[in-house]
Amino acid sequence: MADIFDVIADGTRRDILQLLLDRATGGERGTSVSQIVAALGVSQPTVSKHLKVLREAELVSVREEGQHRYYSLAVAPLDEVDDWLVPFFSIDEENEPALPESAVHAAEVVGRAAASVKHSFSTAFRKLPGR
Repeated sequence: MADIFDVIADGTRRDILQLLLDRATGGERGTSVSQIVAALGVSQPTVSKHLKVLREAELVSVREEGQHRYYSLAVAPLDEVDDWLVPFFSIDEENEPALPESAVHAAEVVGRAAASVKHSFSTAFRKLPGR
């Protein structure tokens, strides 16, 4: 599997992830390749190539309905990126901790808990009848 940082380094893949996030936030249960092609204005083979890389990195999941495939964002692998980035946000311009270590840890714990609750709520909401 490719390093997640290599995967998200590509601008087209980031655009696809952003599109999937936006559509999921809007209540969509998946986005087809043709919808991605139309939204981003790139060719179908290009989108398919990038979706393959995103699938292999487990950043997207795919649901098949007949001949159609619908892609959704899988946020769990992005925790690796989050874990790597968080320490950089706790440094101020003079390279000194902007917050006491206990406050940084508390903020990290609260942020992760909030993200987990949001994800659980969103998943449960999508499973409701009529969604």
